[in-house]
Amino acid sequence: MIQRIGVDQVQKMKDHGAQIVEVLGRKEYANEHIPDAINIPLLQMNQSSVAGLDKNRPVIVYCWDYQ
Repeated sequence: MIQRIGVDQVQKMKDHGAQIVEVLGRKEYANEHIPDAINIPLLQMNQSSVAGLDKNRPVIVYCWDYQ
């Protein structure tokens, strides 16, 4: 299920074990990212790249588009 959530909800979910995936490119991720976030660039996201995610925990997907 896809659902938009705010910062407070992200923090609550993270505190309860949610996985945060940032889909930024590697350079953008290296410059700045959410602590403990997993980097899977959007253009590289596929079944293989997400195989390491825990299917029993919620996943929060995040991208900052500053344009």
